[in-house]
Amino acid sequence: MDRSTGLRERKKQRTRAAISDTAIRLFLRHGFDGVSVADIAAEAEVSKPTLFRYFPTKEDLVVHRFADHQTEAADLVRGRGPGASVLDVLHRDFRARLDARDPVTGLSDHPEVLAFHGLLRSAPTLVARMGEYLAREEEALAQALHETLRTERPEITARLLAGQLVATRRTLALANWERIVAGRSADEVHPKAVADADHAFGLLRDGFREG
Repeated sequence: MDRSTGLRERKKQRTRAAISDTAIRLFLRHGFDGVSVADIAAEAEVSKPTLFRYFPTKEDLVVHRFADHQTEAADLVRGRGPGASVLDVLHRDFRARLDARDPVTGLSDHPEVLAFHGLLRSAPTLVARMGEYLAREEEALAQALHETLRTERPEITARLLAGQLVATRRTLALANWERIVAGRSADEVHPKAVADADHAFGLLRDGFREG
């Protein structure tokens, strides 16, 4: 990449971030349905066509913050060392994110993070868009598992495991977020969040046994 190309790319990234930050600020102030794309473009000082080049839909202005991370689990699977267990790698990653109070785990009590999570659940179209993001994350993870697993029936095994992993992480994050919204701090919730994560990944390793 030459210098001029690098400068153009950095300018595009700054413009994209500025548009998204403006949109989220307006959504938090007036509600998702109370702000139009024209409002956002005017506040960000860009044209509507420019805005849509960066964000094809109004929902993408919010959900892209998650969508930008949708291949992280797949990248971990592909990058794990020889003999490393998929579940161990993803379990350790989730535990490390809990320790770091990563918003993706639901274990963050920062006011801006809580407000953003509330925004995500405030409109049916945003909830639906998040569902599409999770589906793409699951598809990317399934592809990585299919490429790297040494097992019988790798295609269906990869799809089943990817679905279970994405659902597990989503369920853990939701439980953590609900506890914090109920008034507990991230530090208070952390031990329970760790125990839940260990239990969840244990179920994936060993299977569910009734009784």
